[in-house]
Amino acid sequence: MSEAAATSFETQHSSTESCVPKTTTTTSSDVSSSPQTTHIFKSKLPDIPLPNNLPLHKYCFLKLPEIADRPCLIAGSRKYTYGETHVTSRRVAAGMSKLGIQKGDVIMILLPNSPEFVFFFMASSMLGAVATTANPFYTAAEITKQLAASKAKLVVTLSAHVHKLDQQQGLKVVTVDEPAADENCMSFREGEESEVAEVEISAEDAVALPFSSGTTGLAKGVVLTHKSLVTGVAQNMEGENPNVYLKEEDVVLCVLPLFHIFSMHSVMMCALRAGSAILLIEKFEIRALLEEIERHRVTVAMVVPPLVVALAKNPAVEEYDLSSIRLVMSGAAPLGHQLEEVLRNRLPNAILGQGYGMTEAGPVLAMCLGFAKYPFPTKTGSCGTVVRNAELKVIHPLTALSLPPNHPGEICIRGQQIMKGYLNDEKATAATIDVDGWLHTGDIGYVDDDDEIFLIDRAKELIKFKGFQVPPAELEDLLMSHPSIADAAVVPQNDDAAGEVPVAFVVGFDLTEEAVKDFIAKQVVFYKRLHKVYFVPAIPKSPTGKILRKELRAKLASIIIQRT
Repeated sequence: MSEAAATSFETQHSSTESCVPKTTTTTSSDVSSSPQTTHIFKSKLPDIPLPNNLPLHKYCFLKLPEIADRPCLIAGSRKYTYGETHVTSRRVAAGMSKLGIQKGDVIMILLPNSPEFVFFFMASSMLGAVATTANPFYTAAEITKQLAASKAKLVVTLSAHVHKLDQQQGLKVVTVDEPAADENCMSFREGEESEVAEVEISAEDAVALPFSSGTTGLAKGVVLTHKSLVTGVAQNMEGENPNVYLKEEDVVLCVLPLFHIFSMHSVMMCALRAGSAILLIEKFEIRALLEEIERHRVTVAMVVPPLVVALAKNPAVEEYDLSSIRLVMSGAAPLGHQLEEVLRNRLPNAILGQGYGMTEAGPVLAMCLGFAKYPFPTKTGSCGTVVRNAELKVIHPLTALSLPPNHPGEICIRGQQIMKGYLNDEKATAATIDVDGWLHTGDIGYVDDDDEIFLIDRAKELIKFKGFQVPPAELEDLLMSHPSIADAAVVPQNDDAAGEVPVAFVVGFDLTEEAVKDFIAKQVVFYKRLHKVYFVPAIPKSPTGKILRKELRAKLASIIIQRT
């Protein structure tokens, strides 16, 4: 955001009257007169003791003695109680141990939403191992890159995906369904629960290794420790007034993919800690989803904006009884004000709100206080207030000075929940977490007088397709590998259904749009495919060679206007 744009936005919002009593007031004059003042925002909820000395699996199953017979996982006709889920996870840990997996080893979970995903993730934690999760629909090239970067020793998948795995020396592959027609792959066999040895686990040990593109560039491994994830769950679930109040009687919808940090954290881990039932949906199909919601009386739905569109606008919704839903949390990408209002009208009994997260932040930065046991008034369009036991500040994009309420800038977060760092990438880690422990998100937003956070722009270059990350640098790298392409740049185009879609500007010869789109489609997962290709004589760049994406976005907007 330019300084002029920032000034314009500050002027617009500093005079906005808030709809609930104000708690903080700082005028624009305060910014210039007190440049050394550090403005730090905290949760309205009090800090609490954090049980982050516990390993993640022990923390998630803390309520096990009281809820062993309660439903935990529901997947079609398969149902597991909490006791069965815990025992099966231990047996899976014993089976992995027999395959040579031990503390510090990395396993890749290449699975759709299923009980097996939960079993292997928790089993990995029990062994002191690290789980890296990947989309089963990734191409062979994408999987190979993550395997190489993570140095995974074991891949857990379905037989249908085995053909995409590069059988590297020492890599073991197991399937959880029927055996694959591959001599290097085996069906997984559980061990005995008694065979699981107790492992000494430090709170600083890694437990999860999701891959994220951060604010720019190619995907990097994000090292999340037991402390990171236990802290992140506790910030939402603990205390006399939990920020997200889940009950043992709740049925939590899990239609978002568990390999994504939002679902992994806010659905799997939070629901396990609360003792709620988790309804696992392997793939999204609107009528099948509505039938499951009605049949199992789903009470809590974690969603992303494209799913909100379906719930708010699809006429099929009127045919089903969704009155059981009491809470709808939207995340992974900002939810538009109008769409939020449409959904409120469709589900009048539900509390609707947003959370704000980032893989590197462990992952939740902010959460709607309307979800609390004793809720606070909230505003439409807000992505919540900063989570407890954490600090948030907004810094000027040019001076890096912290800003008071109603002044837009880059959002930064500090707390025990943030990542340990990027895997084997000290330079990228130092560029994201400063010497004072502040994680710089790359997102532009502001905090209003009532401590609610509003996102207004994204400084980061990532494209968000239905909540999935699409790094322009990755697609540009692939485009540049084509012998007939001299230069290329990828920018987002707004899309009603997906939020954003990737569009390419290409400098090339003897090429057609379809040829370029097909070249990319063969190498990437579906949501990274190019939706449009424009041929241009040159890519606008700064004197230092940086792509001027703002100019390309303006050019794209002009093209769209001319066509309408």
